[in-house]
Amino acid sequence: MPAPNAISFDKLSRIIGTPRAPLLLDVRSEEDCAADPRLLPGATRIDDQALAALAPQLSGQPSIAVCQAGHRRSQGTAAWLRAEGCASEYLEGGFEAWRSAGLPLIDPAKLPARDAQGRTIWVTRSRPKIDRIACPWLIRRFLDPRAVILFVAPAEVVGVAERYNASPFDIEDVFWSHRGELCTFDVMQAEFGLSIPALDRLAAIVRGADTARLDLAPEAAGLLAASLGLSRMYSDDLEQLEAGLLLYDAFYRWARDATDETHNWPTNKPKAD
Repeated sequence: MPAPNAISFDKLSRIIGTPRAPLLLDVRSEEDCAADPRLLPGATRIDDQALAALAPQLSGQPSIAVCQAGHRRSQGTAAWLRAEGCASEYLEGGFEAWRSAGLPLIDPAKLPARDAQGRTIWVTRSRPKIDRIACPWLIRRFLDPRAVILFVAPAEVVGVAERYNASPFDIEDVFWSHRGELCTFDVMQAEFGLSIPALDRLAAIVRGADTARLDLAPEAAGLLAASLGLSRMYSDDLEQLEAGLLLYDAFYRWARDATDETHNWPTNKPKAD
């Protein structure tokens, strides 16, 4: 049973990828990070000696501190943040417990450089449909919950990326784009090592809807229909993104928890004698 103000790796693994996931604060030492620079999905490296400045930036958002083994650095960070009025826990067993359990870890070197507020910046074409909503969902839920997503005219994506030190995605001739039969969502999942069964299932649905191969998954047609409907409902790309995030949250939870569930009507029909 976890200690007070601690969270186990198995419980945390169920929260990551959902809208209620807290901020993950990696407070490992420089030596530990040099030995294994990977991060828990969505985690951000912070200095545990600068917590007084960090607390106001959290705006009351809950957090979980992660150090190498779940001792003084993470417990001290969580305690300090609670003293500053911010809900915070630490990961029991720390990075070592998470890694030993074989849970996903991402390579931070593949993330865009962070801005002065610690956010990654991504830019793509305006008027998104499928991949350009699915990829921001993957970024916000598994890579950087505070990521900034910019939508601009197709001809300006690369220029805006250069101007604002952003990472372009889902356009031709950039790293984060389609490769062969894979869509950009597939590429991001593979490059970041997010080998999660529910994401694998969701990726097939996204690929089918995004590349007009609806035979890849029975749900692809439904995702395509919902995505096209959202594109007609919203003229503002960021409003559409917010609505789309909820759509992908629902598909992800179905892929993770509800694929075996069916629904029949009427439910109270008497059985035949």
